[in-house]
Amino acid sequence: MHKPRKEMIAETRAKLIAAARHAFGTTGYAAASMDDFTASAGLTRGALYHHFGDKKGLLQAVIAEIDGEMAARVNEVASRAPTRWQRFVDECTTYIEMALEPEIQRIMFRDGPAVLGDPAQWPNANACVASMADHLATLQDGGVVVASLDPETAARLINGASSQASQRIANSKDPEATSKKVVAAFKQLLEGLLKKPGSQPD
Repeated sequence: MHKPRKEMIAETRAKLIAAARHAFGTTGYAAASMDDFTASAGLTRGALYHHFGDKKGLLQAVIAEIDGEMAARVNEVASRAPTRWQRFVDECTTYIEMALEPEIQRIMFRDGPAVLGDPAQWPNANACVASMADHLATLQDGGVVVASLDPETAARLINGASSQASQRIANSKDPEATSKKVVAAFKQLLEGLLKKPGSQPD
């Protein structure tokens, strides 16, 4: 019995993404051979071009998959926070700390920006900013952050800062030490949004 065409297409895409993800994560985007990772998936270069256009299109698909996994992990960690403010802080810092993980470090924060440009312009960026702006607006309504704050502007600034923070860790000679400094500085920046700077709200 033949599989439905839609199912076959999904399987082919999944195989190519998995093979490319492994190659990009281990040897890096530049060194990854399209012929090697398509062969490892039992497919041809033609299949890659058909489904993703080119190697860059495949990188975008890999990044979208990893980004979705990162978002789920961030939400899982943040859901355990005791307050809305701590949830917001945990969401931001958990994302940054993921730059310590080899696969994420290389694909998301080193090769991604080098090949695809400014992460603020990536397809997922607007959704991330919108979610962050909603969180800030809720905190503002609850009297946690300053009333004069424009949530969308602040969200864009924080999103840009977290991206730069992650890239700094990923490109550091000592990622562990850099991560500690970056996260500490980032938390200090966030505390500047509080209605009473330096205090931890209930």
